[in-house]
Amino acid sequence: MQRTAWWVLLVVILGSGAAAYYYWQQGLRQPVPPQPSKAAAPAPPVSAEPAIRYPLDTGPAQPLPALGESDAAMWEALAGLLDKKSLTQFFYPDLMIRRIVATVDNLPRKKAPMRMMPVKPVPPPFARLGTGDNTVIGPGNAARYAAYVRVAQAVNATKLIDVYVRFYPLFQRAYEELGYPKGYFNDRLVETLDDLLAAPDIKGAIKLTQPKVMYEYADSALEARSAGQKIMIRMGSENAAKVKAWLREIRQEVTRRELKSKRP
Repeated sequence: MQRTAWWVLLVVILGSGAAAYYYWQQGLRQPVPPQPSKAAAPAPPVSAEPAIRYPLDTGPAQPLPALGESDAAMWEALAGLLDKKSLTQFFYPDLMIRRIVATVDNLPRKKAPMRMMPVKPVPPPFARLGTGDNTVIGPGNAARYAAYVRVAQAVNATKLIDVYVRFYPLFQRAYEELGYPKGYFNDRLVETLDDLLAAPDIKGAIKLTQPKVMYEYADSALEARSAGQKIMIRMGSENAAKVKAWLREIRQEVTRRELKSKRP
């Protein structure tokens, strides 16, 4: 199992850097559209553009760098939200917008590849107790996430979304390049926030199994949950509660910026 990470931007500061031991490394997978059978009846006509559920009011267009040249501008914008030490300690300085978009898109999936995470991994070692069928996540494991949670809580939700809205055209461009030319990134962000907020609050010991090299949750229902939800579970109930409160602020702020007059 592997690490996971930023925004949701920082969202995943918590989530992100989080999967320190869990998921297998693998490339980003794009959904392959099913090929219609030659004998199948023609599909009914559909709209060329999918419905947008959360249109974002980005206001008048502002001058922005090209996506491939945006790292310096994003770093400067984030420096207005976090101190330089925290930025350097927790975030990768390259491909920032592309990393954020890939992470947001992957967290609701079963696996979140670590090669595009914007947040650096939680420091080892992964804390566990017991052996064999009696292995559980150790009570000290939650402490590994404490610094990430503090950083997330230190970021003002309104100011964070100000940065997001300002750079939104670049987030949208990165999402289209990821393989969703007709997709709307803000919708995916809200979906990811909702998925993280739906993570179950589990108190008490969480049993693990080790079928191969990596640990998995012994409870198949937990193991079947999304990469993001498994991160929330792994960080411990107390940390997850703090993170969820912060994510609710982010979601409220994002949806408050909804375009009311017309949909793009």
